[in-house]
Amino acid sequence: MDTTKFVRESAEIKTGHWIFAGLFVLAFIGYLIWAYKSDSATHKKFKIQGSTVLYAILLLLLIVFIFKGLII
Repeated sequence: MDTTKFVRESAEIKTGHWIFAGLFVLAFIGYLIWAYKSDSATHKKFKIQGSTVLYAILLLLLIVFIFKGLII
């Protein structure tokens, strides 16, 4: 048995994997939105704008990529 062929074929990401990943991401984002909305209704005191959260996440990702390039 040729192990390199087996590893190469088993490492391929098939269409079913992409479909599952896409559905999982959509479901996860939907759950996050639902949880955020239900939590913000409960805790009006700590409610922040959605754009603020988005900017914070994008800034965090930018910082991670900058430091990843400096470290490696």
